[in-house]
Amino acid sequence: MSRGLRAGEAVATALHALAANRVRAALTVMGIVVGVATVTLMAAVIGGVRTATTEELDDLGPNGFTLDRYDLTGLRASGPAEGEAWGNNPPVSLEEAEMVGRLPAVASATPNLTATAEARRGSRVMADVEVDGVGAGWAAHRAGDFAAGRNFVAGEVAHAASVVVLSTGLAQALFGAADPVGGTVHLDGRPFEVVGVFAERPSLFTDGKSGWAVAPYSTAVRYLSPDQDWMQVQVAPAPGATQERAMDEVVAAMRAHRRLRPAQPDNFALTRQDAFRDFFDRTTRVFVVVLLSLSSVGLAVGGIGVVSLMTISVTERTREIGLRKALGATRGTILREFLAESVAVTLVGSAAGLMVGFLGAMLMSRLTPVPAVVPFNAAAAALGVMAVAGIGFGIYPALRAARLDPAVALAHE
Repeated sequence: MSRGLRAGEAVATALHALAANRVRAALTVMGIVVGVATVTLMAAVIGGVRTATTEELDDLGPNGFTLDRYDLTGLRASGPAEGEAWGNNPPVSLEEAEMVGRLPAVASATPNLTATAEARRGSRVMADVEVDGVGAGWAAHRAGDFAAGRNFVAGEVAHAASVVVLSTGLAQALFGAADPVGGTVHLDGRPFEVVGVFAERPSLFTDGKSGWAVAPYSTAVRYLSPDQDWMQVQVAPAPGATQERAMDEVVAAMRAHRRLRPAQPDNFALTRQDAFRDFFDRTTRVFVVVLLSLSSVGLAVGGIGVVSLMTISVTERTREIGLRKALGATRGTILREFLAESVAVTLVGSAAGLMVGFLGAMLMSRLTPVPAVVPFNAAAAALGVMAVAGIGFGIYPALRAARLDPAVALAHE
């Protein structure tokens, strides 16, 4: 009898055992289904979030970096700890942002300040609208394009002109079907001319329809009172200049401006886009460990169930095993057949778990902004791991069956 035929018979026997003992089989397989589905969905979510995050960071410019008050990748939820040197860093000023923008190796240095304002047009009011005060080059660092109108220019930034660009969501809320370009909106009571409408590309972090506005940073400082303590400056290297050269020039200029002595550490931070990726990866590893721990509980329960199921199968088929040994079946033959049954049972649960994970990922992609997609290699790896686990779960009952004495087995009632 060929090995393929014997394996096929073992699989058929295992499936018959599942059908004949549905309740026991369901309890056995359930733990495996939960464990595999959790791992599959976890891989889909983490992979999707990482892809979306990478795209968002790429929109900021692959060679760009940020000038911040603190190293944002090292911050804790509670903020700087008492006594840490960077806890007393002064905020980055607009003067410093403008200085950085004039460096030879820097193409642009775009400040980013955030204010909250009431937006009003006639009887239509939107409360707590986020208004970003930025430089004229802000659009290069944001995913999307202008749906109407234009961006404000450097001259309007220099003169603190009362101009504003609305998101499509805010333009729709305030103007409805009317053309917003050239119209007037009041932000905290101050009239602003709408010069453009920006259509933001939907992403993991926004649906593209949220209501926000963008104004020159000089205008925001003058009229909207943004929080300057957390101003961030997005820096793009000049054409032909490397990121390292631009960063070196920024460090030298900032240290000179702040009159830092050679022995004093920097009281500001420059952060590459890759650092944010690394920070995200470190953060997701924590969730991976937690979810793997939870899924391992389900797999352990399923493994115990497989051991119990196969042990009962050995007990119920003791006389059959004795008869087959009396007819010449070797220990190796019996061992292989019971291991094949264990693997088959485990793979049934794994396949069901993968299906649940795939369906969960599809639902998540359709109902949430998370682009959850199950990687093919992750699915293949899950099946491979579970096949090996099936051998591990079934080794004890299989050895027990292989070691039965034919005479004792034939006398079993």
